[in-house]
Amino acid sequence: MRRLLLLLLGLLLLQQGRCFEFVIDGEWEEETLPLEDHRERHKRAILTSEEQEDFEAIRGDDITVKSYKVESRITSRFAHTTVRSSVVNSGSKAQSIGFNVQIPKRAFITNFTMNVNGITFMGSVKEKTVARNLYAQARARGKAAGIVRANSQDMETFKTEVHVPPGSNIEFELHYQEMMHRKLGFYEHSLYLQPGRLVPQFQVDVYIFEPKGISMVQTPNTLGEQFAELIKVTSSKDKAHIVFKPNLQQQRKCDNCTTSAIDGAFIVRYDVNRDSNAGELQVSDGHFVQFFAPSNLSPLPKNIVFVIDVSGSMWGVKMKQTVEAMQAILDDLTVDDHFSIIDFNHNVRCWSEDLVPGSTIQVADAKRYIQNIKPNGGTNINEALMRAAQMLVRASNQGLLDPRSVSMIILVSDGDPTVGEIKLSTIQKNVKRVMREEFSLFSLGIGFDVDYDFLERIAMENRGMAQRIYANHDAAEQLRMFYSQVSSPLLRKITIQFPEDTVSDVTQNRFDKFFSGSELVVAGKVLPSESNTLTSFTTASAARLDISLGTEADIVELDMELAKQQHSFTGFARQMWAYITIKQLISERALAPTAAKKRKITQQIMSLAVEHQFVTPLTALLVESDDAKERLLADSPKDPKHGCCPGGSSSAPLTPVRVVYQPPPWVQMTTTAPPSQAEKGPEEWAVPQRVNLVDNDPHFIIHLPRSNMDVCFNIDSKPGHILNLVSDPGTGVVVNGQLISSKQMHKNKLNTYFGTISVYYQPDGISVAISTVDITMTDGRNNHTFTWGATAEITQDSVRISIVKNSHVSIIINNNIQVMVLLHRVWKKHPVSVDFLGIYIPNDNQYSPLVHGLIGQFSREPEVNVHDIHEGVDPLKKEATMEVKGNKLHVTRGWQKDYRYDKRNGTNVYCWFVHNSGKGFIDGHYTDYIIPDLNSFPQML
Repeated sequence: MRRLLLLLLGLLLLQQGRCFEFVIDGEWEEETLPLEDHRERHKRAILTSEEQEDFEAIRGDDITVKSYKVESRITSRFAHTTVRSSVVNSGSKAQSIGFNVQIPKRAFITNFTMNVNGITFMGSVKEKTVARNLYAQARARGKAAGIVRANSQDMETFKTEVHVPPGSNIEFELHYQEMMHRKLGFYEHSLYLQPGRLVPQFQVDVYIFEPKGISMVQTPNTLGEQFAELIKVTSSKDKAHIVFKPNLQQQRKCDNCTTSAIDGAFIVRYDVNRDSNAGELQVSDGHFVQFFAPSNLSPLPKNIVFVIDVSGSMWGVKMKQTVEAMQAILDDLTVDDHFSIIDFNHNVRCWSEDLVPGSTIQVADAKRYIQNIKPNGGTNINEALMRAAQMLVRASNQGLLDPRSVSMIILVSDGDPTVGEIKLSTIQKNVKRVMREEFSLFSLGIGFDVDYDFLERIAMENRGMAQRIYANHDAAEQLRMFYSQVSSPLLRKITIQFPEDTVSDVTQNRFDKFFSGSELVVAGKVLPSESNTLTSFTTASAARLDISLGTEADIVELDMELAKQQHSFTGFARQMWAYITIKQLISERALAPTAAKKRKITQQIMSLAVEHQFVTPLTALLVESDDAKERLLADSPKDPKHGCCPGGSSSAPLTPVRVVYQPPPWVQMTTTAPPSQAEKGPEEWAVPQRVNLVDNDPHFIIHLPRSNMDVCFNIDSKPGHILNLVSDPGTGVVVNGQLISSKQMHKNKLNTYFGTISVYYQPDGISVAISTVDITMTDGRNNHTFTWGATAEITQDSVRISIVKNSHVSIIINNNIQVMVLLHRVWKKHPVSVDFLGIYIPNDNQYSPLVHGLIGQFSREPEVNVHDIHEGVDPLKKEATMEVKGNKLHVTRGWQKDYRYDKRNGTNVYCWFVHNSGKGFIDGHYTDYIIPDLNSFPQML
């Protein structure tokens, strides 16, 4: 039987002997092509609206599609998708049967196989030159065909056709992989379903496994109302299964229709649990992945210059949609933000020559200005960007910008430069020259006339990113969605580091900015080690504060868990590392300053892509029959005016920090410290051995250094009461604690504990509220929340917070006043007990003479005399008389617990116990220390 594979490229006829290749422009420097050929390639790459409407997954005149199945396995944000279809040529004649799949542009095809009447064609990724040579050999024998991937908005189309005799059975199978990118607070996985006909066995399965747990799963109704009830979602703590399996009748457009109503994107959105702002570190298969997506941080102020193309080509829908989007974007600005607008055609105009605050009046005036723009003339991109950068520089030089603010230029254009400087490389150099390190450029290219490759290069080179905006009815929404991604910067200057000699081949680990709702991802290889734990440290700058965060992961735990999962993707970490590395190398290649550097990067990309079987701009998928006599070739597509190197990173590709660092001094390295140091305990240096403390129910222990004794008392107050522990108007420090109760009475008593501790530093207006759930730092304008789930250090002005994971928090003010808060966790289902806090305050805190409070008053040690010590009712507890502050008190010798060194059992502290809530030992009555709110200073006693 004669076997022949043919590719049909739209209306192109492949003439006998004509050479055809599927290459990406700019990838092969030695190639020179006539302008007409370049234009033809652009045409090939675009699916027109008519082609889009006529798109069918399986194409043929008289065929039977027995099955069409799609399966995605998403493990830790990395997806492996398989598309399978079984088809029979039911006609009486030989015909071509097409298999078409739309896949996300950011995905890499990893394999394609085809079985035609029992003959299997297997795919393998090879360097493009190798694949082409093998393909050319087959072509010379008339035994070759091509597979093309064409672009359509955010998708690419994989297309192949096979010419088979009647009765033939064909099975197609395509595999591709992609990393899920978090945008606006969730990950989105899209599968384009357009079978074009009824299919007896039609099924979509999406399996999600996230080790930290899944916080939400959504399936937006994108396929139509008739399918809304057919999408089934089952989920547990860390797994989810989404299945769509309509039968033949359910697929019909109407009850008697023979056509399928399935036509559109099948979308799954989800997000994961995050127990700390330090991120999630995972180790599997000798590789690690660090996910970093902090939340509960106040946004940084923004300085934005909007640069809008108003040339003649923007006339009509493009301008209308841009104006509509800008109206909404301007409404989002706050008084802490600064902005201006530059519009340009052959001339450049500024709404305001200087940045102005985002006040209601200024925003209203800017909206009127935008509304009155009339597009006409040419395109002077160079001058517009120069003016925008100079505006930011001028504002910075004049000290008008918050030093922690984020400055950015957002360019919206639909065409190439036609006026002024039109050489793209010169414009790129000019922009880089005037842009400061702290500025970012974001480029939005509207439509397909713009040179998107150029827009992407200048954005990447200036710490930003680019996005294509499709000129259709929802262009305004696309613009608004893009702005939403960059409108809330939370952090600057982020660095994710690892202890020395623990990792290698680390991907980009320095990032210029982090935006709310997004995620930074770092991957690498784990070096052999005696330790079974890998640790990471993240440093960053937030609004008015600097943070350092630490987290760790077990090296073998995740692999053991993956082995138990039926539908997980066990090689996710290895493939994700390669995926990120290749994407970053492609971006570096686009910006390579020399041909030699470009060649070196090219070799790195090809080597990795072949090893990990990714079809990239520099590799090809060669599909061969068993005897290697018949071959197909799949290259990557050419996005018109897009070049080879798609970006999309949430931050500019700064030069990776290849070296790693010793851990910061505040991190307890339990896995690497010598025994003597490990036994010392975390941050024991920070709190002296003898302290004043309140712990448990609440038991106060006051250490009196001159008398060398400890005095104890309880406070029997009510749940909800806030007690003042330290108040010092002289230094502006106040420490208060709010009581909570046990779940129920025990031995006819309802126990109370401290559930929240507040430390307020009035001079800086900074308040730190510590609860059993989280630690919140506020300064009147900004709120930042951290969980107990990660070790961290946060510094703002004169206040420093050190968090040791699930252990304790230390607050240090001006390096001379310190408070440590200890976390006590209990079994969640305990019938009586609740989580609570203990407070430990050093005696040598440097207060002013005005200090007071239940603990603070004892910084001025009273004269204490204990005498008449005698046997008590309890033979283990002696009794005595204490003379203090002019009072004679009956006291009992006993012990309370210090839990700093043994959180489970505590360490006994022997003390004289003062009864009746410390009456006679404390100034006044304990009710004098009840205050209205957590940051209140009490009235002086």
